[in-house]
Amino acid sequence: MVQELVEKYIFLVQTFVEAGDAGLTWRQLQDRWESRYGSPYSRRSFHNHRAAIEEVFGLSIVCNRSTNCYCIDRGESAVDKRAAVDYLINTFTVNSLLTLGKERLSGRVSVEDVPSGQIHLTPLMQAMLGGAVLRIIYRKYLSPDTDRRTVRPYAVKEFAKRWYLVGYCEENASLRTYALDRIVALERTGDNFKMPQGFDIDSLFEASYGIYLPEEGQQPVLVKLRTSLREAAYLRDLPLHPSQTLVETDGQHCIFALRVIPNPNLIMELCKHGDRLEILEPESLRQSVKEALNKALQLYER
Repeated sequence: MVQELVEKYIFLVQTFVEAGDAGLTWRQLQDRWESRYGSPYSRRSFHNHRAAIEEVFGLSIVCNRSTNCYCIDRGESAVDKRAAVDYLINTFTVNSLLTLGKERLSGRVSVEDVPSGQIHLTPLMQAMLGGAVLRIIYRKYLSPDTDRRTVRPYAVKEFAKRWYLVGYCEENASLRTYALDRIVALERTGDNFKMPQGFDIDSLFEASYGIYLPEEGQQPVLVKLRTSLREAAYLRDLPLHPSQTLVETDGQHCIFALRVIPNPNLIMELCKHGDRLEILEPESLRQSVKEALNKALQLYER
C-alpha cells in the first residue's frame, strides 16, 4: 500500500515535469491517470496527493488561473529543491518502468546492483510524512551484533549508491545517519514527533562531503586542487562539491577551489582520482591523501 502510494506521487511529479510550464488541464490529467491506472481520478484524491507531494518532495503543484492549467511551481523553493529530489524521482520511475516492462525489456536493460535497502525507503518516507517515531534494528559493519534504536526520521539522503536515514536518535540524544541496507527491521513505536523548525537536509550537509555530519564547532576550509585538463572536464560536469569553482588555468592544468569540511568520505573520493588530481592546500588534507595513497602502494610493493 505504501509503495503504491509513493509510486503515484512519483507518477504525478513526472507527469507535470513532462508537461512543463504549459501544465495540464484537469481533463488532461484525468486522461493520463486513467491511462496509467485504469481507474477514474477524483479531484479530492488529486488535492490529497498535491499536499503529500509538497510535504514529501517540497514541490508545489499550482493552478494557473489565466489558463486553468495545473503545473509545478517554478518559484525559488521549487528550483532549489529540484536537484535534491531528481535522483529520488528517477529511482522510483526507473523501478516502475522496469516492473511494468519486465517481459518486453528482458535482456535489453542493464542496471547496477545497488545495496540501498530500498525495501525501507517507502515506509521511511511514509513515516516522515506522518511524523511517526520508529524503532529500528541496526546491524553494525564490523560485528554480527545489532543495536535497537528509537529514531525520529527527519530525512533520507542518497550518497555513493546508498540511501541513508538522517534522524534524531533518542538513546544518543543526537542526530545520526543510518545506512538503509544495514537496517534489519523497522517498525513504528506509536509515538509521533514534530520536525524542528527550519530543518533542511541540504543545509545540514552544506559544508560536508558524503554522509558525515559536521561535528560541533567544525568549519569548512578552503581546499585547492590541481588537475589535468582532461580531468577538469569531468569535474566541470560532475563537481566534487556544490562550492567548487574554477579559479585558474594555464593551458595545461586547472586549479579548482571548494569550501568543505575534510572527512574520510572526501579523502576516499580524492584518492579515487589518482595521479589526475593533486591537493595543493590545506597541507593537512594533502598529507592525509598522501598517506592513504602510500598505504595502497605498499600493498603492491610487498
